[in-house]
Amino acid sequence: MSVRVSRPASVPVLAPTLPPSFLNLLSTLLRSPSVVGAEHAFFRVLQRELEERGVTVTWYEGLLVAQGTRPDSLFLSAHVDRHGLVCTGPNEFQYAAFVAGARSDLLGNSVDEQFMWKVVDRFQGEEVYAYEPWSGVYRGRGQIEKATICERRNNLIFSVKGLDHLVAGTPVAFLDRLHVDVATISGQLDNVLSAAALVYLFESGYQGTAFFTAEEEIGKSWRYLLQWFRRFGSSTNQLIVVDTSPFPDDEAAARQLLVLRDKDANAAFHGELTARLQAVCEELGLPIQYKDRYVEERNVQLMATGQAPMSLGSTEMGRIIAASNGLVTGTTLQIPTSGYHTMNETATMASVSAFLRVLGRLGDTDFPA
Repeated sequence: MSVRVSRPASVPVLAPTLPPSFLNLLSTLLRSPSVVGAEHAFFRVLQRELEERGVTVTWYEGLLVAQGTRPDSLFLSAHVDRHGLVCTGPNEFQYAAFVAGARSDLLGNSVDEQFMWKVVDRFQGEEVYAYEPWSGVYRGRGQIEKATICERRNNLIFSVKGLDHLVAGTPVAFLDRLHVDVATISGQLDNVLSAAALVYLFESGYQGTAFFTAEEEIGKSWRYLLQWFRRFGSSTNQLIVVDTSPFPDDEAAARQLLVLRDKDANAAFHGELTARLQAVCEELGLPIQYKDRYVEERNVQLMATGQAPMSLGSTEMGRIIAASNGLVTGTTLQIPTSGYHTMNETATMASVSAFLRVLGRLGDTDFPA
């Protein structure tokens, strides 16, 4: 079941433009490396951007916490890690998420090993660059020649031209730029887009709390969040996690401006908070989709034709709800995208504008329509 807001066919809908300051910030953050498992350099960039906007910033393991003058008024969270490679030996490179998450059991039957076959040809020809994980200092540039699955180790191995001087443990990021079209933006958006939105929210007067987490792509970020709430939270803590949400193609992504959820594969979300988000979207005239309902509807169609069903997905929000024994609950607000986990993940200007407007309403700031 989808929730949509329709407009008369005779009324033209112009693609909104995004504030230049937001696009400049997003471009800056997109060019700053943040390979999963090596996010410290990106945290340094975030700290500078936030402190320039008068925000109090505190670092914890795997977590950067930004707070305004009313930190308990609202809790928002975005992960900062992106996919990339890591040097694992002389002129040897592996997919960073598989290494940082220790996901391969070398037996060939894990979900992530099956996922290898989907990404093995995805990055051929992509430009990459190496950096020091703490400082972000540049360590050279190269190009992915090919990727293969090693039968002996059952791991995804990359051949990279130009980086044979690196030592094991060096992260390698994809060389990325923000592409702005008439109605869309694209790049490696997951999840630097949400991180930029939270920084911009502070610039616009937000006085609550924003969490920036590491290692979400390997399912560990919720641990860092939960530790913070155990230290400093109240008896009940409501959190809104912001992210991108993948759809199969541009057409499917454009059918809604924003994505909500009742649940994921781990837990049911906070019903009242989700309803509040829906009410804000309806008040602003923004079409939405519930992702779990979308997946369930699709699965009926897929199974009717003998195809494998889609997963409900495993989110940071669902993981922390399931693990916190009631200490933390909440919901998600997501931007629909196509080209997920590629260098050309695409979101519409309209969706990003809607995202900023809803965050502004929640955080008692104002964004133009």
